[in-house]
Amino acid sequence: MEGSPEASSLAQGLRLVRMVTDREKQGRQLLGVSQLAAELDMEQSRVSRLAQELCDLGLLERVERGPFRAGPRFFSLAASLNVGWVRESAAEMEALVSTFGLRSRLSVREGVRVLLLRSSTNNSVLGGFAKPGMVTPVWCTGSGRALLWDHSRAQLDSLLRDVNFIGVGGPAAAHSVTEVSDLMDRDRPRGLVLAAEEFEHDVWEAAVPIRNPAGSVMAAISVLGGRTSIEKAEGDIAGALHAAALRLGAG
Repeated sequence: MEGSPEASSLAQGLRLVRMVTDREKQGRQLLGVSQLAAELDMEQSRVSRLAQELCDLGLLERVERGPFRAGPRFFSLAASLNVGWVRESAAEMEALVSTFGLRSRLSVREGVRVLLLRSSTNNSVLGGFAKPGMVTPVWCTGSGRALLWDHSRAQLDSLLRDVNFIGVGGPAAAHSVTEVSDLMDRDRPRGLVLAAEEFEHDVWEAAVPIRNPAGSVMAAISVLGGRTSIEKAEGDIAGALHAAALRLGAG
């Protein structure tokens, strides 16, 4: 995945968000598409497309074709980083790293996308492009499918009806709502999502939902690694993820 067009888009999108928000925090003049393109040394058409996607996500906003500023989703995401359970997740993820030697992530859902809130300190070993704020599909990632744990088939149909499945994800990615539903039906009895090469080649992700005190799914915690590392310790990984999810959900 690293070095792929999608990874490049994510990196460029994060650069764009950082430049806009840094200038706003510093009280400097806000910039439009052409000025951002010049500052970032990127093609204007590329900046325009990325900025529109970020506006669609609510991470940026633009009033009447004026300069860009931080959007409402950026502030809600920043605020969520100060919530107790999100702060406590850092220790939980590092405990998973220490026990299994695997990368760990904490994610939330935004429509059909998954937003990465936190990643473990060993994340740079593989897939180092994954930084807080990274966006991935909900239907072909372990974290994403864990966030869909309570969705009925009718709810999946409604959520994913406009999704273009073609060309997205890894070799085992679902290509229809029916395939997503079948994967969920397969994983629920085992108690965790096991996404084998659904988003990246040679990467397996085991994930479970985190529930708030009311019982609703609010986030997902996951570990990522190679097939052997995940398969040989699947039972222990499931137990550790569920224990971490319970502690975070109660926080």
